[in-house]
Amino acid sequence: MTKSALIARVIARLTADLEQLTAAALATHAEATDEENKAEDKYDTRGLEASYLAHGQSKAAEEAAQAVAQFESLPVRDFAPGEPISLGALVTLEGAGLSHYFIGPRAGGTEIQADGQEVMVITPQSPLGRQLVGRKQGDTLSLDFGGKRSDYRVIAVS
Repeated sequence: MTKSALIARVIARLTADLEQLTAAALATHAEATDEENKAEDKYDTRGLEASYLAHGQSKAAEEAAQAVAQFESLPVRDFAPGEPISLGALVTLEGAGLSHYFIGPRAGGTEIQADGQEVMVITPQSPLGRQLVGRKQGDTLSLDFGGKRSDYRVIAVS
């Protein structure tokens, strides 16, 4: 799979998430402003709670929209041999097995299937991203996953 196709899949996933978040926020907003949820006494907080939830969902939708915009404007480029890992790199690590990571501007933790392999989006600000940024193909690093320290080698950067 090409990097362009991988980014397109990430955008498709984020767009689907955005649609769900927007629909949920609109439904919750409608519930919060519905006449039936008007407080009957000072202890009735249904409408207030729904408005807080709607606000949180709106913020999540806004963040998803920003993630979509940043991935859409992300330049697709190939990394030359020996070039340091940075934003837009597709990195393959070898340790107990092979792991594939895409260094993206947002949406860390998003997982995409590409050519039968799982690729996880990580950001440069994440713990793993901070360890990878600046490294090069062939470099080794020790990572702590779940309290267990293991050695990994960067076998590909594209």
